[in-house]
Amino acid sequence: MNKKHVIQSSSFIVHSPQFFIPNSAFETGVNMDLFDLTGKVALVTGSTKGLGETSAKALAKAGADIAVCGRNPADLKRVSAEIQAMGRKSAGFELDVLSKEKVKKGIEEVLNHFGRIDILVNNAGTNYRVPVLEYPEDKWDLIINTNLKGYFLVAQAVVPQMIELGYGKVINMSSIFGKVGLATQLAYASSKGGVIQMTKVMALEWAKQGVRVNAIGPTYFETDMVKQIRNDPVRFNFINERTPMGRWGYLPELEGTVIFLAAPASDFVTGQTIYVDGGWTVW
Repeated sequence: MNKKHVIQSSSFIVHSPQFFIPNSAFETGVNMDLFDLTGKVALVTGSTKGLGETSAKALAKAGADIAVCGRNPADLKRVSAEIQAMGRKSAGFELDVLSKEKVKKGIEEVLNHFGRIDILVNNAGTNYRVPVLEYPEDKWDLIINTNLKGYFLVAQAVVPQMIELGYGKVINMSSIFGKVGLATQLAYASSKGGVIQMTKVMALEWAKQGVRVNAIGPTYFETDMVKQIRNDPVRFNFINERTPMGRWGYLPELEGTVIFLAAPASDFVTGQTIYVDGGWTVW
């Protein structure tokens, strides 16, 4: 094994700046190649902010080149430039997940630029919070079409070339609300529950063709999408009290799960949802 991937002291193997694992747990060292994405190409939808930007940069840290996808040209340019500054190849692509034709065109542009897509992170999403009896039909359609149908359209455009390559990783960003309910989350929870079931069906259909499909179910992380809730003391405290760890997630805490599901370390994992939620879904 390449020694540069093993970080050891006399009694510990360093796992991160904050956490240590006893050396006896890994007598031969940690094979960090299992988490190495060097030479891989990842496409991340909705990657100009929040969980998507965090996911894109996490994959870049692990060595992947990144197709940054979104709708704001300035943000696409900014995130791509920041990833390039990390020493990776990156380019921004406008991608409207609401349109099958625009998705097809956008994926073709990515493939023409990078040559292939090894990793897909379906992340583009939106939300609208009102009680069920007040829920507008147009908002329902927007959220379901963005958060659920959009994942289907992008996967349908990307996965055929993964099957040709005989290998690929699809990561669908779900939510704790794909598993648990909460008032005013009608369309969002419905879409995220659908993502979990979609993930299982995709995993079953593509398992023998080398394509692994898994989902991540985050809790509340401090992003622009939930800024209004973050600034509401009552709702903020409710979330803290509901979470066994007593707080919201920090964006860097999502990185490890994203890298794991994109990397060879998870090659025998498919159809699963990993909740990154401070224990919320344990209740």
